[in-house]
Amino acid sequence: MGKYILKRLGISVGILLVVMFIIYALLRSLPASYVETMAIQLSQAPGAKPYDVWVTQLNEQYGLNVGLVQGYFVQLKNLLTGNFGDSWKFAVPVTQKFSQVIGISFVMGAIALVLEILIAVPLGILAASKQYSRRDYAITAGALIGISLPTFFFATVLKLVFSVKLGWFDLFGLVGRDYPNLSPWGKFWDMAAHLVLPIITLVVVSVGSLMRHTRTNMLEVLQADYIRTARAKGLRNRRVILNHAFRNTLIPLVTIIGGSLPGLFAGALITETLFAIPGIGYTSYQAMVAGDIPFSMFYLTFLAALTLLGNLLSDILYAVVDPRVRLG
Repeated sequence: MGKYILKRLGISVGILLVVMFIIYALLRSLPASYVETMAIQLSQAPGAKPYDVWVTQLNEQYGLNVGLVQGYFVQLKNLLTGNFGDSWKFAVPVTQKFSQVIGISFVMGAIALVLEILIAVPLGILAASKQYSRRDYAITAGALIGISLPTFFFATVLKLVFSVKLGWFDLFGLVGRDYPNLSPWGKFWDMAAHLVLPIITLVVVSVGSLMRHTRTNMLEVLQADYIRTARAKGLRNRRVILNHAFRNTLIPLVTIIGGSLPGLFAGALITETLFAIPGIGYTSYQAMVAGDIPFSMFYLTFLAALTLLGNLLSDILYAVVDPRVRLG
């Protein structure tokens, strides 16, 4: 197991370096000269350096004054030494801004993932255990509706019904107007209320896919010979499904859940933007629109590393949920 993990880590590092080069090349290919725009803003501050000095300094700092490959190694050196630079959009260090907004996105993503698993897995098993029944058709139809719903449309409907018509929740934002005057518990519940609609949006548009995967995998397992043997011995259907079929159904689901790791930190860009939630998704969107190369480079590299880590965790978990799988 140890040798396998080390081997996979080595491969992952190589892939990450290639991905970082692609990210850097794409950011350098942006049509506008954001360095010049940033230099103009910096040079207009009282007592600031001249415009030409700022242009030269910024180009040297991010390797934009040399070729693509040389510039990549300059940026790679900065990243490896912990010099992530300052965000051009937010005028603070990249890591400082990242730490300020990652927490809210993680909380939203974690709650949505837990609810998604708690809803999708039991319903998928229930549908598969009663194939072609009314229950199966109803669950399948609900899953297809959830998969088909665009995030922006469903979020807009929720805001129209629960914010505009009923007035139960605020239309956007993370806190209300009276937030500074509330008690600690009041502040907690105020923030929680603002996250209800975004989390519902994330769960509804994502739960259908996991539900369909669970149903499909369960149907394949239920057709196996050992399941027919268990039923022939007179075991109850509930025990056959929960004790024998469900464990093997977990194997494909591990891939999906392991692949959800980046989503916990990536933020929900569309959902956060629609509800004006200041998470990492909304922040990264603002940074990319503004051409914030330092923040975008750090954020995209962080996601690439999480994706590779999620794939490694999925492979390791295979051996945990299935005794037949052994990593050599």
